[in-house]
Amino acid sequence: MTRPLYFDNNATTFPAPEAVEAVLPLLGEFYGNPSSQHAFGQKVRHQLELARESVARLLNCKPAEVSFNSGATEGNNTAIYAALQARPDRKHIVTVKTEHSSVLEVARNLAGRGYRVTELNVDSAGHLDLDELKGEISGDTALVSVMWANNETGVIHPVGAIGDLAKQFGALVHVDAAQAAGKLKLDLAEEPAVDFLTISAHKFHGLKGCGALFVREGTGFEPLIRGGHHETGRRAGTENTLGIVALGAAADLARRKLDAHIEHMRKMRDRLERGLMAKCDDVTLNGDPVSRLPNTTNLGFACVDGEALLMMMDAENICATAGSACRSGSMEPSHVLKAMNVPLWAIHGSVRFCVSRYTTEDEVDALVEKVSAIVRRLREISPFGARSAPRQPTDAELEAHKAYFARA
Repeated sequence: MTRPLYFDNNATTFPAPEAVEAVLPLLGEFYGNPSSQHAFGQKVRHQLELARESVARLLNCKPAEVSFNSGATEGNNTAIYAALQARPDRKHIVTVKTEHSSVLEVARNLAGRGYRVTELNVDSAGHLDLDELKGEISGDTALVSVMWANNETGVIHPVGAIGDLAKQFGALVHVDAAQAAGKLKLDLAEEPAVDFLTISAHKFHGLKGCGALFVREGTGFEPLIRGGHHETGRRAGTENTLGIVALGAAADLARRKLDAHIEHMRKMRDRLERGLMAKCDDVTLNGDPVSRLPNTTNLGFACVDGEALLMMMDAENICATAGSACRSGSMEPSHVLKAMNVPLWAIHGSVRFCVSRYTTEDEVDALVEKVSAIVRRLREISPFGARSAPRQPTDAELEAHKAYFARA
């Protein structure tokens, strides 16, 4: 199969060769259970603990504060329930409307079980209002749960300022850092207000099915998954040694080369943006152009249906994600872009492109050529778009397109 033009790196990433190489001995010679007391099992335990140290160095925390799990979804669930158990007298949760579903759905479920849940608004750039947070948080607030960086737009939240406000009221703080790890510097020694933090290996070139949960020393904790002594009692079940060792290798690589990786990703992202905006009329950036992940751009193409764009991109072996998801045959608008008050007609023409440390200039240039040609073709055949490239849609055509999707 021809290698795709892969620009869906916030969904998952190419496993780093270093991570793959690290697990090869575990696929053959070293297959022992790391919880076994015999020397054969303890050799695997040693590799697991080395991985824990690598993750701790990436986050700048203590190895004892790191426990391994299946990924950020499990970590987010665990952190939320642990925080509520640590603050049993408090019945208020604060989160943000643009959070991942593994936070929002848990919070909304708890809202039906006696908890009061506040979902903070964001502005058109995707930023929350710290004054709104200050007005909502109180002595009844058990937990404030926020993303470090948004998965759809890449917009970065001010974790330090959020944590400082939470601590004024004694609330615990959980940060979903699934998209931030390997793309931003994460220094938990410099963010003392963060009590819980979650990462997923496959978001920064590890393997799927493995992640880590940071629990700050001294923070009350009750495990979500019980039935064993694994992970010092924080998460029962035989450890996924393949995923954990790969996670350690990925974390080590990310830490040692973070600055270079950030610079490369930013360069590729900006090249992609400039290319598409130069070749396509009426393209807008969804989110903050500055305070965002170095690898992420969410672009809205006027008078283009995002689902049709993705289908035609897929036919060209291009991988990306729409700003709206197709569920059960009907277009479900992105809750992130809706929270940012992006018009529905614009949401339906939005696509997220995410580069990685492995993305090349040739791949970016090929994407720009192919996508711009697809956009021109879709506008030519659209009843609302330009009929002869490169004519820009008229105001009347744009309004008709907006009205169509407002009814959809």
